[in-house]
Amino acid sequence: MTNQRFAQALESMRSQDARLSTRGFDFLREHADAYVDELIAEFPREENDELRCWLLELISEARSPDALRVLAGQLESDDESLQFWAIRGLEMLDTREARHELNVARKNGWIT
Repeated sequence: MTNQRFAQALESMRSQDARLSTRGFDFLREHADAYVDELIAEFPREENDELRCWLLELISEARSPDALRVLAGQLESDDESLQFWAIRGLEMLDTREARHELNVARKNGWIT
């Protein structure tokens, strides 16, 4: 997979055309594991809340240990959608480290 395809899919996701934005999201969902580094890099740069949520969902779908820090960092988020995908992503990752992050978040009262 090339970075050009990633850039095109991301551009499509930013489109005002719902069909085009969904097509970009669907492409990246199918290939999230191949683009996990790009998704992780893009997440903190994105300012649009809806797109940040989509990016975190895609990062979760990649099920990559490289995503642990990004996912754990959103457990404290005030945005319930980001927090949901952080929890879901850590659950899907299902590693000792991911379970530890979820337990810490529960202990601190960030999640239930």
